[in-house]
Amino acid sequence: MRKIAVLLVFLSGWPLAAQDTPRFEVDPSWPGPLPDGWINGQIGGVCVDAHDHIVIVDRRNITEEETETSLPTPPIIMFDMSGNVVTSWGDPDTVPNSIHGCAFDSGNNVWVAGNQDAIVQKYSHEGDLLMQIGTRGVFDTTDGTADGQGLNSGHDRLFRPSAAAIHPDTGDIYVSDGYGNKRVAVFDAAGNFLRQWGRQATPEELKAGTPSVFAETVHCIAISREGLVYVCDRQADRIQVFDGMGAYVRSIRIHTDKPNARGTAWWVAFSPDAEQRYLYVMNGGQEQVHILDRASGETLSTFGRPGHQIGNFNHGHTLAADSSGNLYVAETNWGRRVQRFKLVTGR
Repeated sequence: MRKIAVLLVFLSGWPLAAQDTPRFEVDPSWPGPLPDGWINGQIGGVCVDAHDHIVIVDRRNITEEETETSLPTPPIIMFDMSGNVVTSWGDPDTVPNSIHGCAFDSGNNVWVAGNQDAIVQKYSHEGDLLMQIGTRGVFDTTDGTADGQGLNSGHDRLFRPSAAAIHPDTGDIYVSDGYGNKRVAVFDAAGNFLRQWGRQATPEELKAGTPSVFAETVHCIAISREGLVYVCDRQADRIQVFDGMGAYVRSIRIHTDKPNARGTAWWVAFSPDAEQRYLYVMNGGQEQVHILDRASGETLSTFGRPGHQIGNFNHGHTLAADSSGNLYVAETNWGRRVQRFKLVTGR
């Protein structure tokens, strides 16, 4: 009993021992059971609000056999820290098609995108739709359809966006527009277009590591406390970092000794300390989480492996951190779950 008490005290604070690289252990108790009859499809995103509510977005694409016994969950589900469902919402005919990514703003509103659609949406903490950028099913292409050639220039149209992030100071909306287009599009807090940067890279530019161009999928976007914009250039195996106006700052390489076409730079999250000392990167190509020193970009350690067992990943897709430093990893494809990894040591 004394050992348990000591362990709980050890885990209770952030930061912990100086200079320790964060280390995580899977929490087999989280989340708890879903309501009767619910079953998850692909989990397109996970995010955490200022009160440590955890939200996942579900694509509801359950199998035909699963429909014989179960129901797809609502598109957006909120859990508490104990893993209980707090609330859920979302009209499947209104939320983005193939819902992708989620993020909270400073008002604890939820932002979602859709990598088979042309919109990003803002929902209140209670599930009310507050804002939409773009029109569902109307794409920034030559003919307005998903099959058209991307224009990479729309002021009121997107082309298969992957995520949105909100600037903590200005309230501007940064969209990784993402699967069809190859850009970051920025809108003001009212949804008016401000600026953009990025385009499709040429093979020569990819080989040279040219900045401000993207290999294939602009897969994530996140903004640090100092206002730097981190963008996942997924198949180029790098995180590109920009200032708020789009000026290039640096690239952070996510190295692997087993490269593949899926890429390594899938999603990012910051550690919750004031300096955001650590950057966590979901490497879906190798099914690993990378723990980086954010200042240097050095990978300090990794965890995870491909598999279906607890603590393994099957299409590990997105990740998020809570205020205690725990990590949450959501899986698409046949993983179709969210797992919590508890911080057990590290600053």
